[in-house]
Amino acid sequence: MTKAQKFSELRDFRELAGSFGSVAAEYERGRPGYPEELFDELERLWGHPLQGARVLDVGAGTGIATRLLAARGADVVAVEPSAGMAAQFRAVSPHLPVVRGGGDELPFHDGSADLVSYAQAFHWTRPERSVPEAIRVLRPGGALATWWNLFDETVPWVRARDERLTAALSGRYHGYRRVAELTAPFAGAGLAVHRGVLRWQRRVPVEQVVDNLTSRSFFASLPPERREPLLATERAAMLAEFPDGQVVEQYVLDLTVAVKQG
Repeated sequence: MTKAQKFSELRDFRELAGSFGSVAAEYERGRPGYPEELFDELERLWGHPLQGARVLDVGAGTGIATRLLAARGADVVAVEPSAGMAAQFRAVSPHLPVVRGGGDELPFHDGSADLVSYAQAFHWTRPERSVPEAIRVLRPGGALATWWNLFDETVPWVRARDERLTAALSGRYHGYRRVAELTAPFAGAGLAVHRGVLRWQRRVPVEQVVDNLTSRSFFASLPPERREPLLATERAAMLAEFPDGQVVEQYVLDLTVAVKQG
C-alpha cells in the first residue's frame, strides 16, 4: 500500500468513525441489545463473575451494553469518544458514569480494571495501541472482552440485502466478517484467548430495522440525498419480506475473551 493509499484509508476511517454522533438517537432506537446468555458465557470463559467487577466499557455508544453490564452487578464506567453519542448516553442513562476517551489512549491508571469490554466497537481502534492499553489498565487475571452481533448471512433475505448494499455503496458496506483477524493480536500480546459463539434473534418493527441501518457508519456518513433513497429501498424490501411489518432478525453473536496472565 502506498503512502497516498494509507492516507486515504485513514481519512475514510476517521470519516466513518466520526459519523456516529449525528445518528445517536437512531443508534439508541435501532441497535439490538444482547441476550443474558452472552454474559453467562463471558463469565464462563473469563472464570470470574461480573458482580462487583470494575469494568471499562470502551466505545460504549449510547450505553446499550453498559446498562446490561451494570444490571449484572458490575461497577462499570463507560468510555466514549463521540460527543453526540456521550450526550445520548447521559440522556438515557444519567445514573451511569461516562467519560470521553477511546481505546487507543484509555484515561485510567495502570492496574485499575478487572475487565475492558468492547461491544460492537473494537474495530474502531488501532490494535497496536488499544491492546497494550487494555493490558496496562487491567489487573492480573483481568480480561479484554470483545463481541459483535453479526447478521446471520445464512438467512436468504440478509444475504440479499448484503448484495444490494455492497453494490449500492461500491464495496463500502461491510458486516464484521473478519472477527478472527480483528482479534488476532490478542494472543501475540501474551493474552490467553477464549472464544464463544451464540445464536439469538429479535422481532422488531420495520422502522426499528431502518433505524438500525441508519445508525451504521456506512449510512450515517452519506449525505441525506443519497442516504434516504437507499433506506426507502430497504424499507420496501423489508415490508415485502415481512408483510405484517414485524421483522425477525437473526444474529450470530461472536465473543472473544482474552485473559491477562498473573
